Amino acid sequence: MKEFLTRLSQEEISKEEIPSEFTSLVEELHRKKILKEKFGKYKFDSRYRAGVIDISSTGTGFVNTLANSHKKDLLVEANETKNANRGDLVIVRKLHSKNGRPKAKVVFIAKRLNPTSIVYTKLQQKRVVGINIKTELTQEITATQKSLKQLPPNTVLKIDNETGAILEVLGVLDDPKVDEKISLAIYNKEEFFSSEAELEAKAHGTVVDKSFYSQRVDLTHLPFCTIDPNDAKDFDDAIYFDKENYALYVAIADVSEYLFDMGHIDKEAKKRGFSIYFPHKSIPMLPRTLSEGICSLKPNELRLAFTFKITLDKESLKPIKEELFDSIILSKRRFTYDEIDNYLEGNTKDADKTDKEILDFLLPLHVVTNKLRKIRLKDAFNFRTSEIRMKLNSNQELVETTLESETDSHALIEDCMLLANKAASKRLDYGVFRTHGEPSYDKIEKLLSDLLYVGIDVRFRPDLPSLIREIQQKADVLNLREDVDKLIIKAQQKAIYEEINKGHFGLGFSSYTHFTSPIRRYSDLMLHRLLKADLRGDKKRKKFLLKDIEDICKRVSDLERESDRVAWDFMDRKFARWADKHNGENFKAIITDTSSKNIIAKIDDTIKGARVFLLDEDAELFERVVVKLIESNIATGKIWAKVVKKQDV
Repeated sequence: MKEFLTRLSQEEISKEEIPSEFTSLVEELHRKKILKEKFGKYKFDSRYRAGVIDISSTGTGFVNTLANSHKKDLLVEANETKNANRGDLVIVRKLHSKNGRPKAKVVFIAKRLNPTSIVYTKLQQKRVVGINIKTELTQEITATQKSLKQLPPNTVLKIDNETGAILEVLGVLDDPKVDEKISLAIYNKEEFFSSEAELEAKAHGTVVDKSFYSQRVDLTHLPFCTIDPNDAKDFDDAIYFDKENYALYVAIADVSEYLFDMGHIDKEAKKRGFSIYFPHKSIPMLPRTLSEGICSLKPNELRLAFTFKITLDKESLKPIKEELFDSIILSKRRFTYDEIDNYLEGNTKDADKTDKEILDFLLPLHVVTNKLRKIRLKDAFNFRTSEIRMKLNSNQELVETTLESETDSHALIEDCMLLANKAASKRLDYGVFRTHGEPSYDKIEKLLSDLLYVGIDVRFRPDLPSLIREIQQKADVLNLREDVDKLIIKAQQKAIYEEINKGHFGLGFSSYTHFTSPIRRYSDLMLHRLLKADLRGDKKRKKFLLKDIEDICKRVSDLERESDRVAWDFMDRKFARWADKHNGENFKAIITDTSSKNIIAKIDDTIKGARVFLLDEDAELFERVVVKLIESNIATGKIWAKVVKKQDV
């Protein structure tokens, strides 16, 4: 809609040129005399403008118009916003202003950025109002004051942005268990599936009968295994390595076998896009009957798989044959990363018969993947990053954090999956690719400028891979590798899904896609469907699947960002609750961002990873400091602190 209104703001549009989806909008704007119609062409009346509104903390609005975005924003007084929220697409009427500041009033809300808001109740001047959790702005609630005053203080509500009506009572802000509901609701994510989707999932049963799948390649005689985190419940990839023929089998859960086009599950999975992972639970993309049941490659249970058999040259380790087929497998063992790391360190003495059978191919495979990794990293990057893992108690309060770094077991699985993803990308000219462009010149210049402050002086050159490797080498010397790697990642473009192959800069691949996680990523499910249509020579189905592929890729890319934001928002809330109990206490921290409005540090103490906004105006990047926690806002998840001293390094 934004693109359409921008065009309408800049030129006349004939009736024939109006997309069908915007016909009713044009008719309504014409009826309200916002649009003029002459000789069958529409244009804005000179008194009106379309734009995106921003709302300040005082409630005053500022509209950046679509027609003249370079001009000064139009000011909208708080009582003239028509209850528009930050980011809404609005139509305003210009007002006469004596002081020269261009003013306007909102007359029509064309599109809400968000259909709902999450607020908590607060008593202001003897009236109960809603305080928006994201913006901290006051929002009116369409309910009687009598009923609102019967609610507990700080009741968290989901309200309709159009009407102000209460859609759902989520809980109270003082209860830690409300955090997951808030994080999901802010981004309009649903935890539970419709009854129709659940029934559709249950209809597939819980076991696979091999006799029904005689056309599939039977791989049940091979000792496949899965390797996942300790708390994993859905297993979508299993591996086996034929060490004699150097053939790697990557078997992926055949989710497409269980999802009907435009069926209830498919519609909801498409809307979700990705599974969301909280420290204490997951919000799956598929009903658990599928994701943790018949789709999951559980040990000692027959499962349908979509399998790559990749035969490698024994000398160069380049793939010489890549076969893709429907299969049926029987995973022999579900390993955790910790168990495999223990075996890779040589502690195999106590391995049982099944484990020894698997280790017979897994240990040689580890040697192969180590070599593959060295070859791959000649054209790619190795970023040292660690992930914060939270431990919550039964009341969902934060009790502990740990840092999880990549180990040999992670690397082994990663390189197997990369081979399969790369092989899948070669099979399509147009479809679903995972693309990652080179960072822009401006981003690299800023990166080099930031690095100067920490003593890393590197001159720009067009050969970005060698430039980045030089930065990493100097960071190693200063023992700043992980922190600098985060800056390098921040300077790069985001990897996205696109229908056209554009290569993957970070991995150094000319072609890449996502094939290996259809249980938790809709992108992989789409790819499986395309590959199956291609394998069967079904041109009609392939054409159907590709019909809206550009829009689907864009939508899935957006959903990926949203899923990440949900998880980050939840973690911020847990950190804020922890900090609220420790206000006035000192903690070690490291400065991670000096370019924002407020300097940001991360706690690196008994608790790790909590983001704090500093009240100080001066600090150096990566400087280690001791901060005093000043205030914690449980509603917004923000922690404020002040530097009390520099750490001795």
